[in-house]
Amino acid sequence: MVQRKEYINRLIDWREKQIIKVITGVRRCGKSTLFALYIDYLKATGVSDEQIIMVNLEDVENENLLNYKSLYEYIKSKLIKDKFTYIFIDEIQQCESFEIAVDSLFIKKNVDVYITGSNANMLSGDLATLLSGRYIEIAMLPLSFSEYLEFGTEKNIRISFNDYLKYGSFPYVAVLNKKDEIVNTYIDGIYNTILIKDVVTREGITDVSVLESIVKFLCSNIGSPVSTKKISDTINSSGRKISINTVENYIRALCQSYILYKVDRYDIKGKQHLKTLSKYYIVDTGLRNLLLSSSAIDLGHLLENVVYLELIRRGYKVNIGKLADKEVDFVANKTNGIEYYQVSASVYDENTLKRELDPLQKISDNYPKFLLTLDDIMPNTNYEGIRQINIIDWLLTK
Repeated sequence: MVQRKEYINRLIDWREKQIIKVITGVRRCGKSTLFALYIDYLKATGVSDEQIIMVNLEDVENENLLNYKSLYEYIKSKLIKDKFTYIFIDEIQQCESFEIAVDSLFIKKNVDVYITGSNANMLSGDLATLLSGRYIEIAMLPLSFSEYLEFGTEKNIRISFNDYLKYGSFPYVAVLNKKDEIVNTYIDGIYNTILIKDVVTREGITDVSVLESIVKFLCSNIGSPVSTKKISDTINSSGRKISINTVENYIRALCQSYILYKVDRYDIKGKQHLKTLSKYYIVDTGLRNLLLSSSAIDLGHLLENVVYLELIRRGYKVNIGKLADKEVDFVANKTNGIEYYQVSASVYDENTLKRELDPLQKISDNYPKFLLTLDDIMPNTNYEGIRQINIIDWLLTK
């Protein structure tokens, strides 16, 4: 079992702190395994089995705990006096009004609470109100490329990276036999579970085919500006009727299920966020490849998707950069400053290189600027301060 070290270390940092630890992320990204790894760590530090309470609310054996009162009473009965009790509740959103049970447990002495959820809606509304300032979110993603290499047996990094792009980064995919039929069957199961459990059922959607049309439209337009009106017009032109408001609601639900990520544009010169023509990225490139025909797979946009996920994995807030009529792929912001990124499969062609460099060269500030490509390049290659780095090297560098 590969140690998801960055996530484990964050849990260790917050151990026994008076705050609820909420681990969020798409289904099958490794949240339950993270709990198992962390529990192993706790036991290795001397924590007894009696001090650990683990409840998976998707297990049919725990169906009687889907009422918040029952959940609270069950866990309360197992608390250990005069010692810390570590409470782990998996897929907490399955329990209606769970925030009441969590809050009641949280205020007890010597209790350390950890919960997971597969829908961002759990962090809004009543939970945000009731637990305001008393929880931290640890947003979990499928495997980074460096983690993917730890799982696999393939020694050639380039071959591994091609598999990473093609089959995606869900942990179990990394250990599967790399045959299209096997991997696609597994990914299709994840996709349908997310769509039905986290979107259709939760939102009360009756026309699943329209929802799937929206998913495929967004997947085929990864890295391109998208308007909800364009999506509505496209679907209406095929003979099915859907309003712009409904499209917006469906996209919101898809983003809340962590299958898609919305990235807004940012005016670099005016230093303001723009509300129109956002871009969307998918949580896993294997999912995108499953949903689209092979002819629709564009290497440049796949790479852009991988870079976006890695940036948010590293803790950046990410926007699309607008500079007059030019665009910068990513404006990545952290507390210590900004970084600018352009992503391209290759810039061996002189015209392509000029096109990719031009927006970065027009930025007047002195924050770091990067051009990420798959080209084999000399170390420390740069163009007037713009560093060109091989994407694989960048992914494997902390």
